[in-house]
Amino acid sequence: MNSTPDEVAVITTTEGDLVIALWPDVAPNTVANFKKLAQAGFYDGTCFHRIVKDFMVQGGDPLTKDPARERSWGTGGPGYQIKAEFNQRPHVRGVISMARSQDLDSAGSQFFVCLADARFLDRQYTAFGELIRGDDVLGRIGDTPVTAGSDGERSKPIQRVGVETIRIVPLDEAR
Repeated sequence: MNSTPDEVAVITTTEGDLVIALWPDVAPNTVANFKKLAQAGFYDGTCFHRIVKDFMVQGGDPLTKDPARERSWGTGGPGYQIKAEFNQRPHVRGVISMARSQDLDSAGSQFFVCLADARFLDRQYTAFGELIRGDDVLGRIGDTPVTAGSDGERSKPIQRVGVETIRIVPLDEAR
């Protein structure tokens, strides 16, 4: 979809690594925010708190570092919100995009990775990169057994799928 990136995000999970090529050409502020948070260690120790089979896996909530705050998972962020950067990139398997509330400009740190084509999200959520390595890892995360959460949605992982760290590295270091 994109030209070869100089640097990538390596999301090290309890299931293995996801290597993401970022798209600063279509979402410069979103990519800059994601990189800033990753480089500050903001995502280290979080988890994928929402997994919807054949749709997406969601992470990036700092509250997921604390199991005692599980009822609040999905509501945390960095303490600020960023403006949406909707673009023409399609939401297909492997695309990473910013999660948000009903407010279009409410994204902060939470993100999701598509498990399948979700074109109904196009131009309504900020797509900012794509998986270039680790599709098997994404598949394992997406196949994690889930149960109903407090809102009734069957998306709460039964076992923790942790995000150990997110590193921003030159592409050749991620091979």
